This record gives sequence, C-alpha cells and structure tokens, in this order.
Amino acid sequence: MGNSVYLVNKGINKSIEFKGLKAQYIWYFGGGITVLLIVFAIMYIIGINSLICIAIILIAGTILVIKLYALSNTYGEYGMMKKLARRSVPKVIKSKSRSAFFTKIKM
Repeated sequence: MGNSVYLVNKGINKSIEFKGLKAQYIWYFGGGITVLLIVFAIMYIIGINSLICIAIILIAGTILVIKLYALSNTYGEYGMMKKLARRSVPKVIKSKSRSAFFTKIKM
C-alpha cells in the first residue's frame, strides 16, 4: 500500500478576500460596478456624448474603488458594522431616582 497524502485546507474559518477587499466590501464593489453600468446605459440612451459618458463613469468608478479600499483597510471585516452599531449606543444615561439600582428579592 502506498502512502496517502491529504491536503488540509487551512482557510476554513477565514473570511473571503479578493485583492485586498475583505468580506462585505466585495459585494459593495459588485453592486457599485452594476450601478455604474446601468448609469452608463441610461446616459448613453438619453443621448449624451459617448466620451463624456465614459469620462463620468471612469471618474465615478475610480472614486468607488478608492473609497472601498479605504473602508476595507480602515474597518476590516466587521469594523464598519461595529461603527454603525456604536452610533445607537447612548452617550449618557440619566436617572432621576435610585430605584433602578435597588432590586427587591422575592422569597
């Protein structure tokens, strides 16, 4: 009998990454490209000059890529969701009475 070689996949619980974009930012990139394609089609159908359409889409696409890579590098996989969740946490809790700190134990 020969030796069997089994390859172990060491990236099982890791988030997906594509050329530096992590997790949900890949979906945002795909959605942004789709929106840019639709906007280009609408501008072309309206009758705007093709070179102007291409210039606008290239500028918007460049801004999209720069912003997404900045978000991906700044917040990572879950950081943007954590930042959005942090907005809903109150900065100060005010209490007019101490009754919230006393609990009555029923026996």
